[in-house]
Amino acid sequence: MSDLKDSVRQQFGTHAEAYVRSQDHARGESLERLVELTRPQPDWTVLDVATGGGHTALAFAPRVARVVASDLTPAMLDAAERHAAGRGAANVEFVVADAEGLPFPDAAFDLLTCRVAPHHFPDVRRFVREAARVVRPGGLVAVVDNVVPADPEVAAYVNAFEKVHDPSHHWAYSLEEWISFFEDAGLVVGETETFRKRRDLEEWAGRSGCTPETLAELKRLLLEAPPAARACLEPDDRQGRLGFHLTEGLLIGRKPHAASSGRATSS
Repeated sequence: MSDLKDSVRQQFGTHAEAYVRSQDHARGESLERLVELTRPQPDWTVLDVATGGGHTALAFAPRVARVVASDLTPAMLDAAERHAAGRGAANVEFVVADAEGLPFPDAAFDLLTCRVAPHHFPDVRRFVREAARVVRPGGLVAVVDNVVPADPEVAAYVNAFEKVHDPSHHWAYSLEEWISFFEDAGLVVGETETFRKRRDLEEWAGRSGCTPETLAELKRLLLEAPPAARACLEPDDRQGRLGFHLTEGLLIGRKPHAASSGRATSS
């Protein structure tokens, strides 16, 4: 296992309960839209990759026949399974799995979801290829993740800021890059949306176990950001508490029944 994946396991294993309790992960516009746009059916089998606290899996569980919730981190899965049991979700099963090497047969799922996790993956392209492999022809791959502007300098600054906050962060891509990843894997891209989300800096840092020194560095990076990066992060002060903004992107791709690629078109 790579050093980054070891870092992911350490980060999320240590703070598993905090991620289960996190309201940022438990709800939000992107989760609501993920459910609305995929239109889950009662006979579907769904795979939620990098399930974290299990929030996405639990959002789909009442609407489908079966959900498989996978994650790289056993301690995170244990916490998510306790959360699911407390919610009475009997149709969710939990499996330790690497997103870049999913231990499932081809065409096993009607829908694959992955929400606010791929920025931790060392090889996102490989993950998308795996996602396309395990959904059936006509099935959907739906991803929500932090996205950055196409400007490489702004992208580098925002990613550096994220890396200070969480050493297991690898890279957040632009929406345009995500579209290319889907298309390269043979998925036909349909819906894409973006959402702005505000984060209270101290809460965000506390959930990840940041030290006071790390929190001070995050404040400095926010307040001293170059103009273009500052416009992206939008630091603000609400009642004496420093906050900032990130952007989430949502993409849904369909695996074609026959050889096809590219964006969906209207007739």
